[in-house]
Amino acid sequence: MSTSNANPPAAPGAHGHGKVGLAGLVVGAIGVVFGDIGTSPLYTIREAFAPHYGLVANHDTVLGVLSMVFWSLMLVVTIKYVTIIMRADNDGEGGIMALMALAQRSLRKGSRPAYLVGILGIFGASLFFGDGVITPAISVLSAVEGLEVIAPQLHHWIVPVTLVVLVTLFATQRYGTAKVGRVFGPVTVVWFLALAALGIMNIVHEPEVLKAINPLWAARFFLDHSFGGIFILGAVVLAVTGGEAIYTDMGHFGARPIRIAWYFFVLPSLMINYLGQGALILEDPAAIRNPFYIGVPEWARWPMLGLATAATVIASQAVITGGFSVARQAMQLGYIPRMRIMHTSRETIGQIYIPAINWSMMVIVIGLVLGFGSSAALATAYGVSVSLTMLIDTLLLAIVAHALWPRWRKWVVPLCLVFFAIDLGFVVANGAKIPVGGWFPLVLGIVLFTLLRTWRRGRQLLHDEIRKEGIQLDSFLPGLMLAPPVRVPGTAIFLTADQGVVPHALLHNLKHNKVLHERNVFLTVETLSTPYAPAHRRLKIEPIGDDFHRVLVRFGFMETPDVPLALMRSCDERDGIYFDPMDTTYFASRETIVAEAHRGMPVWRDRLFALMHRNAAPATGFFHIPGNRLVELGSQVEI
Repeated sequence: MSTSNANPPAAPGAHGHGKVGLAGLVVGAIGVVFGDIGTSPLYTIREAFAPHYGLVANHDTVLGVLSMVFWSLMLVVTIKYVTIIMRADNDGEGGIMALMALAQRSLRKGSRPAYLVGILGIFGASLFFGDGVITPAISVLSAVEGLEVIAPQLHHWIVPVTLVVLVTLFATQRYGTAKVGRVFGPVTVVWFLALAALGIMNIVHEPEVLKAINPLWAARFFLDHSFGGIFILGAVVLAVTGGEAIYTDMGHFGARPIRIAWYFFVLPSLMINYLGQGALILEDPAAIRNPFYIGVPEWARWPMLGLATAATVIASQAVITGGFSVARQAMQLGYIPRMRIMHTSRETIGQIYIPAINWSMMVIVIGLVLGFGSSAALATAYGVSVSLTMLIDTLLLAIVAHALWPRWRKWVVPLCLVFFAIDLGFVVANGAKIPVGGWFPLVLGIVLFTLLRTWRRGRQLLHDEIRKEGIQLDSFLPGLMLAPPVRVPGTAIFLTADQGVVPHALLHNLKHNKVLHERNVFLTVETLSTPYAPAHRRLKIEPIGDDFHRVLVRFGFMETPDVPLALMRSCDERDGIYFDPMDTTYFASRETIVAEAHRGMPVWRDRLFALMHRNAAPATGFFHIPGNRLVELGSQVEI
């Protein structure tokens, strides 16, 4: 199975992992990628037997729930995400935005299906953030709540301790996932070993629980509980939250290390622990109030509390790093305003830090902890958005498999029907949570979707207005050269989004300064649907006479655009142009948006776009254009 029909591969090393060995990448992946799904045992089984589900902890029910957990992990995470979707890599990058770009590549540009795929992808990315911010809150809270089992008198310290842990986590993000992975990887290895050891210790007392691997117990559960049994999937889904994060974080460590870690270490540890909790409940039904901590020997509860807290910090890390990846992809594809991006590793280009995303997530997570106050309350809000995201992933996978995998479509597409049925069941079950807390991630996802679509549509309207009011370059230059202004030494580079229209900055320069540089370049930056632009496609130079040139610079959606560096590295004497950084001046136009009624979007969206545009990082800074070689000229545009 491959995506070789999509695009040629990037240059070697473009998104490699430097000198980091396979074992190091596996440990790093365990530390960063599997944190979310790895801490689900803290609350999944406890939530399944919460009073609002009305289940009795008898033999058949316990085995039925465990069977659903086991087969959800096998079908949704192991087969769908780890085995299949991770092969839908966009030159090594994963996540819903990369999957959307692959799906759109198989469709005619500008067509209705391509537009709908874009809507699906953006909505899925918005929902990913909506549920993603709940992961740090519910994970850390569930770990610290072990205090209630160990020392009930410390109950009032749960929320303060949780807040301290979370603030510390977000404050250390700027050091990068490489450093974090080196610290967290060994800790998480110990965590999964502890999960397996606890599970084995409890299974020995009730080996009957091993029968839950038989899918007939899950089928019997639905037969016994009829249609109402589907709502228990609202708790079962907690065991698979993190599957999307595994795919999103693929660019940080690569597919092979992640697969090795999951198949041979993470999955067995998780399932052994779930079975162990079930064995404990069979032995003592009263343990359903907190089967994870009650299953820990008394002498080990304090160390386990510390280890669980560390593990839940790692769970939060998986979501945060995934958020950075999705945000950069959305930024490069033109769905969110430009933000400052910091690279945190010299060896792995995919490891980044985006301050604006980091601090926004921290504020929301702290608000969730204070607002809900307990992991049980947060569980009622968890799962709605992630189940919808998984459903969208299945739809996009079916499109990619049908269009780009001719050898494998015969079995992947039918499997997508199975995945769709499972995902739909999760969506229906989690729909019942909407009135009691599930509305929060849904509302947050819709708000983010509105922002993303407003930015995308606003940029299109801005481009259309500039083009409508602009002068065609091909007719302007001959007229200008009939009576040329004074020409001064040096190279002027005018940034423009439309190569066919005279840039506003050139018109303003002629009007106010009344000079023309010796050499003039109209430069356009294009973002490709591949993560990294191949070297042979990086630069295109077209002479148009009288020392005027059109230049097109291309970047992949996972690259940080550096225009001066691209111009210097890609210069070739055959092109007839050399960019001397000390003799080059960049001219850019910075538009002020004016919202007008009965034009473009509704006025409130026009004003929202104007606000976002005003606060976006300048294109010049985003393209790494030096401030001492830059002239910005303003213009006003009505949309």
